[in-house]
Amino acid sequence: MHQVLTGFISGAISGIIMGLTSDILFRLHIFKSSMIIVDGSFLFRTLRLKDNPLLLYTAGLFIHLMTSGVFGAAYVFASKLFGFNSLSFGLVCLYILMLWLSMLFIALPIAGEGFLGNKSGPLTWLEQLLLHGIFFVFYYVPLKVFL
Repeated sequence: MHQVLTGFISGAISGIIMGLTSDILFRLHIFKSSMIIVDGSFLFRTLRLKDNPLLLYTAGLFIHLMTSGVFGAAYVFASKLFGFNSLSFGLVCLYILMLWLSMLFIALPIAGEGFLGNKSGPLTWLEQLLLHGIFFVFYYVPLKVFL
């Protein structure tokens, strides 16, 4: 249980850093979208709520925190369940690669951003790759330290 909790916390921390990086680069006009705003907008559209920038941002940050934490915990849980070494550099890389591909082919289209997130821009796939690289670093290091 301790290991899964560590996975959740590592995932949540890395997800927040990833989301905030995305938002900062969006506000600096380097990225074409903010993961926090995309998450919050999706929730507001789904629930048919009136747009409120502060609530949208707060909801988006919370959604990103929770999904990142769940994905972080799921990795540790699954690796332990199947008898894999959860600290394997290659296995964590493969998992993050799967998360990146899932973002491009499932999450962004469901959130209304189109295939590969193209509604935000033609380089969304690259932005997401860089963000998932950040996720990897801030996920893997705490795992190595605390597991």
